Amino acid sequence: MRYSRRWMSTVIATASAGALVLTGCSKKDENTSGASTASSGAVKVAFVPKVQGIPYFEAMNTGGKAAAKKLGIQWIYQGATTGDAAAQADIVKSLIQQKVDVIAVAPNDPDSLAPVLKLAKQAGIKVMTTDTDAPNSARQVFVNQATAEGIGRALTDQIAKATGGEGEYAIVSCGQTAANLNSWIAEQKSYTASKYPKLKIADIVYAGEDQAQAVTMAKSLMSAHPNLKGLVGECTTSAPGVAQAVKEAGKIGKVFTVGVGTPTSMKPFLNDGSSSASVLWDVQNLGYLTAWAGAQLAADKSFQVSNKVNASMPAVTYTADQKMLLLGEPLIITKANAGEFDY
Repeated sequence: MRYSRRWMSTVIATASAGALVLTGCSKKDENTSGASTASSGAVKVAFVPKVQGIPYFEAMNTGGKAAAKKLGIQWIYQGATTGDAAAQADIVKSLIQQKVDVIAVAPNDPDSLAPVLKLAKQAGIKVMTTDTDAPNSARQVFVNQATAEGIGRALTDQIAKATGGEGEYAIVSCGQTAANLNSWIAEQKSYTASKYPKLKIADIVYAGEDQAQAVTMAKSLMSAHPNLKGLVGECTTSAPGVAQAVKEAGKIGKVFTVGVGTPTSMKPFLNDGSSSASVLWDVQNLGYLTAWAGAQLAADKSFQVSNKVNASMPAVTYTADQKMLLLGEPLIITKANAGEFDY
């Protein structure tokens, strides 16, 4: 099932229930969780998330497993339980020792991970990034969920819509060195200034991949800025975190929140009004595309300008000068469509 989607302020969120211009939605009645049935001699594609165990990366894992089953590859999912760059580097080193064929990683700190990715490439392993890039590394392709412009503008449009386009809002991000989040924030700064001159960014703080910390920081921001009208949770742990903070502070309808959150985690907050909207993409399809790209690299196949991955991703674009596969445009999740997803 495919839906129309637009990320500008004219987006009608209820018309969007699939991710990005390229994908269909992951409905609750679809089975996408099957593990790989590949033999031990199959190509091994290892995915290292920023942190294992949170809904976002678990959904990517589900998509990767579905692709592995379809493509006949072995999908390995291994990450640290905290968003620690050193721990992530250790996992990559372990995978090098295991002699996997492909390592796909969502870097917590792109610069510190670059030397480890270089070691992987020197060992003959294909190297790629997904969800978050490390552009100055040895990676051979970046699987990008959406452009920084698309996500940054969508977040800004949604907070502007909720606040009436004026007043102060603050951003609760996650990892301070996360390249994707920082690129979105840079876009939010410039787009807010140009499109919404009466709307100001009061502060930006970093909670790591920790929802409880995001709650605490959001409450502190509301205390420090008594006129604050909005909060943006920049990642899938801070998005529910800022909404929870508003709910616990008794400020629903006074302080508005939007963020990058998974449908299931955001549904209760969208329902009670502590969150106005979530900006995301089809996370399971991002995982599927990651596994597919890994299989292509392992087989030394070139990416085309337009790539048919499967029926729901018939035209994934590839930009050669950036070595980037682009899933598409963001999806706006609201109270009306949050229940249509299973992650």
